[in-house]
Amino acid sequence: MTSITSVELNFLVFRYLQESGFTHSAFALGYEAGINKCTIDGNLIPPGALIMFVQKGLQYLEMEANLNNSDAEVDEDFSLLQPLDLIQNDVNQLRQLIKDRKKNLQKDRDKDKELEKEHEGERESTRVREKERLEREKEFEKSRERVEKNKEVEKSKEQEKHHKDHSDRDRVTEQEERVHVKHEENGASGAEPMDISTAPTSQACEIPSSDVTILEGHTSEVCACAWSPTGSLLASGSGDSTARIWPIPDGSSRSGLQNGALNVLVLKHVRGRTNEKSKDVTTLDWNGEGTLLATGSYDGQARIWTTNGELRSTLNKHKGPIFSLKWNKKGDYLLTGSCDKTAIVWDVKAEEVKQQFEFHSGPTLDVDWRNNMSFAMSSTDNMIYVCKIGETCPIKTFAGHQGEVNCVKWDPTGTLLASCSDDISAKIWSMKQEKYVHDLREHSKEIYTIRWSPTGPGTNNPNQQLVLASASFDSTVKLWDVELGKLLYSLNGHRDPVYSVAFSPNGEYLASGSLDKSMHIWSLKEGKIVKTYTGNGECDSEVKMLS
Repeated sequence: MTSITSVELNFLVFRYLQESGFTHSAFALGYEAGINKCTIDGNLIPPGALIMFVQKGLQYLEMEANLNNSDAEVDEDFSLLQPLDLIQNDVNQLRQLIKDRKKNLQKDRDKDKELEKEHEGERESTRVREKERLEREKEFEKSRERVEKNKEVEKSKEQEKHHKDHSDRDRVTEQEERVHVKHEENGASGAEPMDISTAPTSQACEIPSSDVTILEGHTSEVCACAWSPTGSLLASGSGDSTARIWPIPDGSSRSGLQNGALNVLVLKHVRGRTNEKSKDVTTLDWNGEGTLLATGSYDGQARIWTTNGELRSTLNKHKGPIFSLKWNKKGDYLLTGSCDKTAIVWDVKAEEVKQQFEFHSGPTLDVDWRNNMSFAMSSTDNMIYVCKIGETCPIKTFAGHQGEVNCVKWDPTGTLLASCSDDISAKIWSMKQEKYVHDLREHSKEIYTIRWSPTGPGTNNPNQQLVLASASFDSTVKLWDVELGKLLYSLNGHRDPVYSVAFSPNGEYLASGSLDKSMHIWSLKEGKIVKTYTGNGECDSEVKMLS
């Protein structure tokens, strides 16, 4: 008999977690089970393989249980068994369940037959009464028609009597109308009629395909993308073990871009034939000057590339996938957070570890610089630590979340730290106190990411209010007044979990991306969608640029 090995089962579970959007769980299982070391070719495993495998097993067990002792007769109604029955009982117990339920079903059918006979007599008498009622109604209808006919005759005579008078008045009215029309033709005309659009709002907001540039080349899902601070380069990272740098010159025509005029740089993270899954590009970030691109990979290595596509450095110290990666503002240090429960600050010039921080008891999910020397890190262990280069212990510990802390972000001045978690809350912390300043609880499901607006002190828009945006699996984006800790807006336009949000540089617009294949652009002044784009959903191996 063919059996499945633990390695094969682990791989199927790993793929199921990935396909279901459980990214963190997939990373953790992949790391602990050594998925990157197995010899299974993931390209040969179809989507939904685990579910299909389990379903086939249940179907086999159901077929076996429905066979009688002679193995010749199969019950036509398999609905006697439920999935939990199949999981909780062996074959003999299932056969006894089927036998008992058949008896009960037959008893119910016999009772139904007896009730049916009792009601048949009642229905027969009801049919007789109904027939008599219909006959009475028909007779009444005939009488009513006779009365109506007599009324019509009288009315016709009355109309003939007044016909002549009406004809005379009609001729006079016709003459008056001719004079009125002639007067309007000689006089000034009225105002032009208003041009009213009947297009639905959703169609009016839809970004036309002519304003969308498709950057094709990746052969697997695109995990991350980021604009260079210079604005003319777009970087993307994919599950195909490559990152790409797309030059997008200002004023370039869309037709020219889509006809292959781009000189795309392909940054390969794997050489030769190996398990490409271990080289997924999970995160990337440009330095402040836009001269260097850092990428983090599932193989635990960070790489630094020039804008010419040259691999400048390979930073190898982590023992698990890199989930997050950030340059400090000065550009001399690179910060990485990994599934190995640590964060590392790298001296970019020396190409070596400056300091490794080992405080978490679970995978490090996110990191964010506060300034050039200190940063925050969050983990699946529900904790947040603020660390400083040169210090051997955290300079601040924030405890308060009851679930994995998915994201941490400092405000533009480095005064407040925002965090979001699987415990369906976002929190705002201050270095001046241990407890959170605000506990933001309006979402109904896990919060995946948060973003500060580029407004308020320390930004190019100092006179505008500083707000925080949170994106959740409840399909909404919420905007918060961080001073009062109150909800400002709830942006309800998506149908599936929202995974990404980004503010426009002037802080007046917010873009949101969701699993429902749509991207919305919201006006924060009006609190509504002003533009929207919906992808075809056929693949995730392309980058779309909206003009």
